[in-house]
Amino acid sequence: MMAPLSTDAIALLGFVSLFVLMLLRVPVGMAMGLVGITGYAWIAGAGPALKLVGQTSMRTVTDYTFGVIPMFMLMGAFVSVSGVSRELFKAANSMIGHLRGGLGVATVLACGGFAAICGSSVATAATFSSVAYPEMRRFGYPQSFSTGVIAAGGTLGAMLPPSTVLAVYAILTQQDIGKLFMAGVIPGLLAMLLYVITIVIIVKVRPNWLPGGEQKPWPERIVDLKNVWAPLVLFLFVIGGLYGGFFTPTEAGGVGASGAFLLGLIRGKLDRAKIKEALLSATRTAAAVFTVLIGALMFGYFLTITQTPQKLTAFLTGLGVGPYGVLTMIMVMYLVLGCLMDAMAMIILTVPIIFPVIMQLGFDPIWFGIIIVMTVELGLIHPPVGMNVFVIKSVVQDVSFTTIFKGVLPFVATDILRLVILISFPIIALWLPARMG
Repeated sequence: MMAPLSTDAIALLGFVSLFVLMLLRVPVGMAMGLVGITGYAWIAGAGPALKLVGQTSMRTVTDYTFGVIPMFMLMGAFVSVSGVSRELFKAANSMIGHLRGGLGVATVLACGGFAAICGSSVATAATFSSVAYPEMRRFGYPQSFSTGVIAAGGTLGAMLPPSTVLAVYAILTQQDIGKLFMAGVIPGLLAMLLYVITIVIIVKVRPNWLPGGEQKPWPERIVDLKNVWAPLVLFLFVIGGLYGGFFTPTEAGGVGASGAFLLGLIRGKLDRAKIKEALLSATRTAAAVFTVLIGALMFGYFLTITQTPQKLTAFLTGLGVGPYGVLTMIMVMYLVLGCLMDAMAMIILTVPIIFPVIMQLGFDPIWFGIIIVMTVELGLIHPPVGMNVFVIKSVVQDVSFTTIFKGVLPFVATDILRLVILISFPIIALWLPARMG
């Protein structure tokens, strides 16, 4: 008769099964749920495992805190269908598009503005592939640079509030969502600044590579600038309310979604078809996120019963490489995982296992949330498989993967520098949350 498997062996089998299912293209949420429940049933019995399915599903979809996710997604959907991305790009373009590399800088600034009210990297990359790319090509910008700037600018979606990835990290680690949103502001602005500096350096090194656009007269520039008042008001109202302690994050999401809807109506940008499109888009995305969340929570219960997080903590802290050595190992793991899955799935799958290690090492959980999101976002653009690159390729058919990666490389170097800066100076991420009302 076979000896029963140890909990370590069951946990290992669980991870192997999970990756096999993912390679077979089973959706991440379903794969995590299946492995989690099967593993839990193996150890604790079928009755408790089935009870867990009902409790976890109900608690996740009815939890007040989790309401922040669909609300901000709805806000992003209303903003997307209202054509705000085009207005932001047009305003940035009229101010600096005539300079060499100016369209690249305009793309970064518009990506940042759009990300600040959309909260999704993939949505930002997809939107600007159709908004900024044709304009850059029209003025003779190289394909590699044009797609590289959009891929890098897209990553701002996960850092600037209201970031869905940061909200999910906060929920999984029981941190304050509002503080995490605030912690993303300065690193997000730093990212934009470093991307702009990167473009300026490219212009200096290769002066004739990036052309200038057309210079618009000042009256036209002022008209274009006036058009961006709506997203600016919305962002300041939502984030200002969060910072001042006037709203909880879930209330801020509700206010943001209502504000985006009303501003769209007032400006005549929303008709019945667009409202329907926004509602459907937000519902689909929220349903996908909740499926992954429920699956991840079930997988988390399975890991807890096998004591995997505790064993991993003991193993990593006992390696003798010091806290920053362990942090480096964790970040390398995220860069590798970035080639295999999207940011949300990575955060949901790994945070329950990695978070106890971080707490044991004495790192600040809010700061680590920013570091982890930045590393995950870097995974979305670095070769050989960057998710944002795939998104751009699906929108811009006539460009090769090699060309996009060639354009992204200077920004990957910039992102690594930004990670080093943030690890060296945690105050960059922690200064704003410490001053919240």
